Order: sequence, then C-alpha cells, then structure tokens
Amino acid sequence: MARVAFEAASKVYGDGTRALDKLDLAIEDGEFMVLVGPSGCGKTTALRMLAGLEDITDGVVRIGERVVNGLSPKSRDIAMVFQSYALYPHLTAYDNIAFALRIKKVPKDEIRRRVEEAARILGLVALLKKKPRALSGGQRQRVAMGRAIVREPQAFLMDEPLSNLDAKLRVKMRADIKKIQTNLGVTTLYVTHDQVEAMTMGHRVAVMRKGELQQVASPEDLYHRPLNMFVGGFIGSPAMNMLEAAVERRNGSFEIVVGEARFVLAQETLAAHPQLPAYENRSIVLGIRPESLEDAALVDGDHHPRLRGDAELREALGSEMLVHFSIAARPAVTDEVRELAEDVGDDRTLEHLAEGVPAHATLVGRFSADTRVREGDSIEVAVYERALHFFDRESGLAL
Repeated sequence: MARVAFEAASKVYGDGTRALDKLDLAIEDGEFMVLVGPSGCGKTTALRMLAGLEDITDGVVRIGERVVNGLSPKSRDIAMVFQSYALYPHLTAYDNIAFALRIKKVPKDEIRRRVEEAARILGLVALLKKKPRALSGGQRQRVAMGRAIVREPQAFLMDEPLSNLDAKLRVKMRADIKKIQTNLGVTTLYVTHDQVEAMTMGHRVAVMRKGELQQVASPEDLYHRPLNMFVGGFIGSPAMNMLEAAVERRNGSFEIVVGEARFVLAQETLAAHPQLPAYENRSIVLGIRPESLEDAALVDGDHHPRLRGDAELREALGSEMLVHFSIAARPAVTDEVRELAEDVGDDRTLEHLAEGVPAHATLVGRFSADTRVREGDSIEVAVYERALHFFDRESGLAL
C-alpha cells in the first residue's frame, strides 16, 4: 500500500484548455478518497494522470516515494476499475480475474490462491465458471473488482464504476465497495459525478470545479461547513436553497432580511459566523438546506424564524415529504448558481435567470411525513436558524 500525492499537478491540452490547474492533493496510505464535481471539472483527468493515461503538463505525481511522471501505466503498480467493466466476453469470470497475473507469468498455484481469495471476498465463488453474458451488471462489476484485487497493487483507481447500474443495485454496490476497501486497506481514489456516492463512501471527499480543487474534508465537514457557495450548493440532495438577503441592524440586534421576511439573529449564530456584522447594510447570499425547513404547524412554540409562502408541489417519500413552495424573495443569481443549475439540467432555473431575477423564489423543504400541506395552500414554514449558511455574494466564500 502507498500514499498517493499530486503536487501542483496541471494538465493543459494543445488547444490551451486547462483541464487541471495546480492540484495539490494527498491520499494517505489506506485512505478512501473520492473526487467529485460536475462534468468537465477535471476529476477524471486527475485520475488518468495518476494512472499514466494522460501526460502531466506541470507538477509532480507520486505513488509512495516514487515520482511517476515518466513511468508507463504498467510500471506504476496500480489497478483501475472502469465503468464499462472491460471484461473479455469469451473468458470465464475466473479467467478474467486471472488474466493480468497470467500475463505476468505468476505461478499457477499462486494465481489460483489469489483468484479464489478475491472470489471469496467478493461473493463470486459460485460464478467463477460463468462468462460475462451470464452475469448481472453487479456481478460483472464484482469480477472487474476481482481483477484489480488479485494484482495486489499499491492503489486502486475507480472511474465511476457504478454509473451503469440501476439505482437499487448502486446502493448495494456502494456498501460492498466500501466494505471491501476497508477490509483490504488499499489506498483508493474514486471518481464520481454522484455526490451521494461521494458522501456515503469516502473517508474524505475532494470537490472539484473547473479544474481547481475547492475543498477537501470529511463528508460531514463538507456538508455542515462548506468553504464556499459552490461546495454548499453541490453537496446535498435536494440542493441547498440559495436566496438574496441583506444584513441589517435594528434596536441593537442584527437581522437577516429575505424578501418580506425578517428575523433576528441569535447570539449563537453571530458567534458561529463572526464576519456577519461586517456585512451590515450589504447584500449576502443565504443558504438554507431543505432539512432546515419544517411545516410550522408541526413545530412547538414560535422561537424559530418563519417564512410565508404558497405550496406548489409535494413529493411523498414515505418517511418524509418534500414540499416545493414559493416565497416573496429573490433567488441568488451568481455564477455558482448558474453552473450548478446547468450541471443538473435545471432548465426552469436557467430560464428564470435568463429573463432576469424573478421576484419570487421557489424553495424545497424536507417536511415531516405528518404534514397536511397540500398544493395551493398558503403555508408558514419554520426555519432552523442554527443550520443556516451565509456567503459573500462576490467571492462566494462562506462567512
């Protein structure tokens, strides 16, 4: 096993496109690191540079103590798992797993030992004589992983390995891969566009945007303490609600003004966000996660700030209810918001932004399943202030 590191690593193509810009990132020995971000953010380029499938324009890439910039892929002692599985259709599962070992002329007894051990770990013992066409998508993916495991590499590289599986199978394979990586303790770099995969699998997660690293942290820190608006908006499903807001001072207290709503900030909030007073009489971006909103009819007392709006859509999920509702406030219009909307194909938001900032914003709240809110209702929504996020409008940095 080995530590893997990018040191000011860059990739610039012949036409001047800078796919990766001075990436500094270390994956510790035995760590499961996930690279996540929108399409075209540079995550796959970084993986391919580590694998030796892309030349490195500037900087250094290390595997263990070795600088591998000039080494061929086969000399780097890594194993890759692709989204396409890349299995040989005419070979059995056993022979697919054993293929690389035979090329290296590993003794037959050692090949058998490694293949049978990988099959035991992956639950493939009963399937070793079957060819890929007789296997399900999840079984094929496990065979591809077995081929990587038997090589006993210094690092695993995984490029969106679950993207071809259906939603239910992806959930199972997420758990399987995480368990296998934990048991083997192999340094792993996992690339995905799916932030749910990133949050559930990685020891740490690195968020990329336009070739630049935005933040590296544990899933919990990314979610609760995003460094900027892009990370806050990208991590979380449904996405964080972003609104134009202002900081004002009245009767000795600081208040947040959101459209027609106004609420006093508690001392705990000001202590957690000490930069806020410096934004007095200035515009900021207010971020509210869906789970920080609740049907006020289900909340005891009136100590939580309130938003008033009109329910537009309900999505019943059994244990909870996602409620889309509009309020008299303006949505935040920033480059980050546009990019995030483009990434998820949110044509409605993009159309609104193209027409100018609308006077009403549509928010998503994660309400209790006990809510009686219906489409068309005028509703009151409680806001859990301790979980609010505040961002500088120009820089996008968290306050």
